[in-house]
Amino acid sequence: MSRFPGQSHPREQVTEATLAASELLEVLWGRGQETARSAQVSPSQLRALLVIEEHEGTNLRALADELGSRPPAVSRLCDRLEAMGLAERCQSATSRREVELRLSLRGRAFLEEYRAARTGEVAAIVARMDPAQVAALASGLAAFRRAASLHRTAKDGHAGVGRRTFGADSADSA
Repeated sequence: MSRFPGQSHPREQVTEATLAASELLEVLWGRGQETARSAQVSPSQLRALLVIEEHEGTNLRALADELGSRPPAVSRLCDRLEAMGLAERCQSATSRREVELRLSLRGRAFLEEYRAARTGEVAAIVARMDPAQVAALASGLAAFRRAASLHRTAKDGHAGVGRRTFGADSADSA
């Protein structure tokens, strides 16, 4: 049954299929997070860890921008990550007034364990697909990520100058 009123068009069908897949992925990601017992992190803490990993050495303001949050809330989030031993604040090499955020060894280990659990879940599903379906999925996901990167760049008004959009290159190399 379509979530969209009226007649379903191809783009609406793809949108609906993408939403259904994303909901399934959220369940799988939750399993991955539960499996990675080395640290219990909230979804917002996990997003922050992923952004810090992608933009190693970022500052609080840039992290807040990336997360779509306010700097004071992100500062408290980083306090919790630091207390858990997952992230570290370091003085910037270029400015004594600026603090850089980096993953700790424990934070890197957590993300590695988390990704291993997610990979296992997704690999088990992909193994049930025909090779042609796998190729079509890979191609479609790469196109989706490129479009998402362009959309985000346009929305943020950065026009892609000197900034990588979170995770944009990963699918292209797969």
